[in-house]
Amino acid sequence: MLGEMMIKVILKDGKKVDVPSGETPLEVLAAAGIKPDDGALVAEVDGEAAELNRPLEGDCSLGFLDFSTPRGREAYRHTASHVMAQAVKRLFPDARLAIGPSIDDGFYYDFAMERALTPEDLPAIEEEMARIVAEDLPVTRKELSRQEAASLFEESGEGYKVELLDDIEGDTVTVYRQGEFIDLCRGPHLVSTGRLNALRLLSLAGAYWRGDEKREMLQRIYGTAFDSSEGLDEYLRMREEAEKRDHRRLGPELELFSMQDEMGPGLVVYHPNGAILRTVIEDFLKVEHARRGYELVISPHIMRKDVWETSGHLQMQYPMYFFDIEGQGYGIKPMNCPAHIYIYKSRTRGHNELPVRLFELGTVYRHERSGVLHGLLRARGFTQDDAHIFCTMDQAEKEIEDAIRFAFEAQRAFGFTEFLIALSTRPESFVGNSEDWERATGLLRKALEGQSLEYVIDEGEGVFYGPKIDVKLKDALGRYWQGPTIQFDFNLPRRFEMTYAGADNREHTPVMIHRTVLGSLERYIGILIEQYGGAFPLWLAPVQVEILPIADRHVAYADDIRERMETGGIRVKVNRERETTGNKIRKAWRMKVPYMVIVGDKEVESGKVSVRSLAGRDDRDVEPERFLSDLLKEIDSKGSLEV
Repeated sequence: MLGEMMIKVILKDGKKVDVPSGETPLEVLAAAGIKPDDGALVAEVDGEAAELNRPLEGDCSLGFLDFSTPRGREAYRHTASHVMAQAVKRLFPDARLAIGPSIDDGFYYDFAMERALTPEDLPAIEEEMARIVAEDLPVTRKELSRQEAASLFEESGEGYKVELLDDIEGDTVTVYRQGEFIDLCRGPHLVSTGRLNALRLLSLAGAYWRGDEKREMLQRIYGTAFDSSEGLDEYLRMREEAEKRDHRRLGPELELFSMQDEMGPGLVVYHPNGAILRTVIEDFLKVEHARRGYELVISPHIMRKDVWETSGHLQMQYPMYFFDIEGQGYGIKPMNCPAHIYIYKSRTRGHNELPVRLFELGTVYRHERSGVLHGLLRARGFTQDDAHIFCTMDQAEKEIEDAIRFAFEAQRAFGFTEFLIALSTRPESFVGNSEDWERATGLLRKALEGQSLEYVIDEGEGVFYGPKIDVKLKDALGRYWQGPTIQFDFNLPRRFEMTYAGADNREHTPVMIHRTVLGSLERYIGILIEQYGGAFPLWLAPVQVEILPIADRHVAYADDIRERMETGGIRVKVNRERETTGNKIRKAWRMKVPYMVIVGDKEVESGKVSVRSLAGRDDRDVEPERFLSDLLKEIDSKGSLEV
C-alpha cells in the first residue's frame, strides 16, 4: 500500500523478505512463499519467543519454535495452564487465580478456594479442559496500562493479580484472553486453545502465596501437556517408574531413614541400615581425599555472629539460624568455610606449604522454607563433603583441574556416567570487584576447556563470593540431579585477612577454592536410592548377604557361614525367624538384599550353600569360600580411583 512503512525480515535460511510493518510471522511466511511448519508453536523474533500472530513492528530476524525446543514446550504448557485455570473457573466460579507457570515437565496453577479440591475432582477438570480445547478459542494478547489492568482485576475479584502488578516494571502490562477467561501474563502463548493435544492433570498440593509461610495457603493443581499422545504415555510410564523409586517411600521401607514431624521438618534420622550406607560413603570419601593430599578436619556447628558478618553471609541475608548465648549472638553454620579459614590462620603459613587442602564431613543447617523441603533432596540439616583449597594464584589452575577430575572419577564409582556442566557467573548481589570476578571465571572456563568438557553458561547463578562450576548427574530415568560444585574465591581470603609469606619474604593473600565431590550426603543418598530403586550395588548395600536357615537345626551352620563371611569383611545377617523359607526369601527380596544364602539339611551335610541374588543368580552346591571370593571380587570391581 502506498506510503506503508516496509520492514526487512531475515528468515533462518538467510532469505530476506520486505513486508509492511504490522505483518504477523505467519503472514511473512506466506509473503515469502513458504508453507509454515505444522509443528511451529511460537515465533522467534530477534531471538525472543513471540506469538505466531503478534505483529512485527521493525526489521528483525525470524524463526519458529516447535515442541522439541525448550521455549516451544514452555509456551505450549503455559497455554495449557491457562486452559486448566479456565476450566477450574467454569466449574468453581468462586475460585480466585494466583499464578500458573510452566515448569520443567509440565505446569501448575495456584487457586484460592473455599472448597478443598480432592483427586476425584481432577477428571471433571480434565473433561472441561477437553471442551475448551475443542472450542478452539483464539488466544489474544493485549497491552494495558497498569491502572487499566488493576481496574480490570479488581472488578473481577482477582486480588492476587492486583498484587502481582506491583512487581511488574514499566507503565504497561500484557493480558491474554481466551473466551471468557483473561489472565495477567507475559506470554507468549499458542494462537488458540485448539493447538493443544495431550493433557493430563497429575496431582494436588498446597502452596503458600508468594512462597511465604506467613501468607495464606493456596491449592495447587499440577498437570502436564505433550504434543502427542505417545509423548504423554511415555512420560506417564516414566513418572510411574519414578514413583516406584521415590526415596521418600523407599527410605522408610528399607529402614534407611525417617523424617518425623515431631522432631521438625527437614531433619533426617538415620536408622541402622542408613547409617551403614552413609558410613560406607564417608569411608570412601576419607580414603580418596587422603590419597589426594587433603587433611581431615572437624569444626563446631555454631560460631559467633561476627564471623558471619565478616564472611558476608549476614549482609546477604543467607538463610541461617541465629540465637543468643549470654548476650552474645551466634549463628548455626550453613557452611564450613569460615572454620577452615580459621584453621589456616591458626599459624603463619609460608609459600612452600601451599596448597593447603582441608576436608570435612561437615554438618550444616539452612533455614529452608517448608514449602520447598523435599525429603533428603532438600533438607534443613545436611552434611557436605566440604573441602577448601588455599593456594597461590599460580597454583589455582592445576588445583581446579585436579578437583574436576576427582569429582568425575567419584561419580563414576557410584555409577553415574553422563553429566551436564554449567559455569555459573556473577549474580546481581556480589562481593568483590568485577575485575576479580572476570579473572576467576576465566580460570574455571580454562580448566573445563583444558579437559575438553562441554558446558553451558549459567548467567548470574554464581554464589555471592565467586563463580562456580556445577555438575548435574543423569540417572537411570534420564533425570538430572545437582552433584559436585567447584567455586573460585578471591573475596573471603581478603575479608578474613588471610596471608602467606612469599618467596620475597612479603605477605601475600592466597586464593581459595571451595569444592564438593558428592555435595550434600543427604541429597546424594536420596539420588542413589532413586538411581538404583533401593537395590544398591554390592559395595554400598547395608546388608550384603542374608543367610536363611530352613529350620532351627540349620541355625548353627548358618552362624558358622556368617562368621566366615564377617571375617572376610562382608556385611551379613542371619534370619532366625520361625517362618517359611518362602516368606524369608520374600522379605529379603523386599529389603533389596543383594544375595541370599539358603541352608538346609543338604547344605549342612555337604558343607556347601545355595545362593540366590536380586540379579537372578540361583546356584546350588556352592563352596562357601568360592562364594566369599566372588563377593570380594564384585566389591573390588568398583575399583580404586585414579590419582
